[in-house]
Amino acid sequence: MKSGYINDKEEVAARLKRIEGQVRGISRMVSEGQYCIDILTQVNAIKGALDRVALILIDGHVRGCVVDAMRDGDTGSLDELVGAVARFVRA
Repeated sequence: MKSGYINDKEEVAARLKRIEGQVRGISRMVSEGQYCIDILTQVNAIKGALDRVALILIDGHVRGCVVDAMRDGDTGSLDELVGAVARFVRA
């Protein structure tokens, strides 16, 4: 099965690499005893970046996987999508 985000794969990978760098930066900040609020600001930036990755993945899933499944008469993908969105917004 082809991933719905296949057209955005490079963008997703690049965003995740940046997030990985941000996480390493926070780890360094903690090791250096940086100010709490500065660390929290960076944590919030990472959360926002992860949310943007999740939205790219959700968009790809809807436009690819769900549309293809609906064409084939499979409505189970809608339940899967609703569950995924519910987990995403619960955070």
